[in-house]
Amino acid sequence: RAGRFDRQIHVELPDLQERKEIFGVHMAGIKIDNSLDINFLAKQTPGFSGADIANVCNEAALIAARKDKKIIEKQDFLDAVDRIIGGLEKKNKIITPKEKRTIAYHEAGHASVSWLLEHANPLVKVTIVPRGQALGAAWYLPEERQITTKAQLLDQMISLLGGRASEEIVFGEVSTGALNDLERVTKQAYAMVVYYGLDKEIGNISFYDSSGQSEYGFQKPFSDKTAEKIDAQIRSMVEEAYNKAKAILTENREKLDALATILVEREVIFREDVENIYGKR
Repeated sequence: RAGRFDRQIHVELPDLQERKEIFGVHMAGIKIDNSLDINFLAKQTPGFSGADIANVCNEAALIAARKDKKIIEKQDFLDAVDRIIGGLEKKNKIITPKEKRTIAYHEAGHASVSWLLEHANPLVKVTIVPRGQALGAAWYLPEERQITTKAQLLDQMISLLGGRASEEIVFGEVSTGALNDLERVTKQAYAMVVYYGLDKEIGNISFYDSSGQSEYGFQKPFSDKTAEKIDAQIRSMVEEAYNKAKAILTENREKLDALATILVEREVIFREDVENIYGKR
């Protein structure tokens, strides 16, 4: 009730330094490899809460115990992070060789486009081992920033569409595998146009209601004409991003093929493998 307490305490998710300290607390009771860098683990876990970090330490201990290890090593922690983010690996999921190749090209498309764009998040690893609902996944290390520019958001959209663009270029058709990518891209484009005022046609206007109440009885704070304009701007923004993704991959087709081939063989590739093919970012 208002006025009941004179103090308001905001408990936000921990930043890099705070995550490092939380890892220190939860690692106190377990045997870890002395060469393990807590800084590295803190960087690998953006957006994790204290409970998530406790879970990572517990999961890493279980993974090490299953492998009959006496101490918990870096790889055990990485496996624990992957499991918490993506769910259990489902190696027994039945996937045909053609599907496996499609998934490999899809993930290689994401990895390639994000590697070649200035503002995209740096890649950590790519896998085509199914986890949870996902048939493949690419792990990135996002910058922890408070504000994001239009250029950064556009590059993010282009790399999200890299998977579908890769499928179209290589197989001449697209699959249903890009559902999550398309959902994220559409919501992001909508937010850019309707909330953040990042579209020239709609202008410096935001239809965002931070109060959560429809003040003044507005059901829809813009006219049908503006709604049509919003639809058109979102569509053109997504289409432009998709065409850029296709252009990048067409230009680097041989490297895309090389990356997908390694993925099919090894099922998991790391930053170094992408660097060997594309060179330094």
